[in-house]
Amino acid sequence: MKLAIAGAAGRMGRVLTRIVRETEGAEVAGGLEAPGSPHLGADMGELAGLGALNMAISDDPAALFKKVDGIIDFTVPKATLALVAQSAKARIVHVIGTTGIDAAGEAAIKAAAQHACIVKSGNMSLGVNLLAALVRQVAAALGEEFDIEILEMHHRHKIDAPSGTALMLGEAAAQGRAVDLKARAVRSRDGHTGARPTGNIGFAALRGGSVVGEHTVLFAGPAERIELGHRAESRDIFARGAVRAALWAKDKKPGLYSMTDVLGLK
Repeated sequence: MKLAIAGAAGRMGRVLTRIVRETEGAEVAGGLEAPGSPHLGADMGELAGLGALNMAISDDPAALFKKVDGIIDFTVPKATLALVAQSAKARIVHVIGTTGIDAAGEAAIKAAAQHACIVKSGNMSLGVNLLAALVRQVAAALGEEFDIEILEMHHRHKIDAPSGTALMLGEAAAQGRAVDLKARAVRSRDGHTGARPTGNIGFAALRGGSVVGEHTVLFAGPAERIELGHRAESRDIFARGAVRAALWAKDKKPGLYSMTDVLGLK
């Protein structure tokens, strides 16, 4: 499967270049960066520490999408929304790991999925998706006397909070409780907040250093506490999951899928 990589010069893009090269059945077929990037024309292999691949980074998705089967995209919302419009026109697979997309952006992605096979997830790792399944089950089994709090920490360069993974875990908890996350989420606390309302799902976001990603879901009940957690030790886990998603999606009909579909966890 010929795969393009969005944000090819970034930290995640370089990891993806290496992981695609290591994966049987997949090959690097091009990379994209924003117009004006100092990395335009750079060799993807050299940036990824693999040696020259004779594959220069471009800023022309329309031309690149004519010769690839799919694109893996861990960029920023503005770039992802521009690319998803192009991938829909080209009818190629689009794997989206970008987080922080607003409601209008989500609607645009859903519309694009009428024409392209799109796999989108707040986290592409196997472990986190298994964690989300467990959170859903535990939330369904425990009553509202167990308060749910989600704690996450990422590196200092993370630009959105709560993280996409934290929101995914919050959604899993809300599904288990059969409630609307938007109506029950508490994203910040400051000052005299009063007692914690029953049934809310709280979020706390920490940022610092070079932490790849840590998430803990706390179920705090009367005299006992259950903690479910995941620690990412390398960006490789996200890249491997994304490549697996792309290979899974290659022969699928247009539609909007998640890692739950890829891993058969439904």
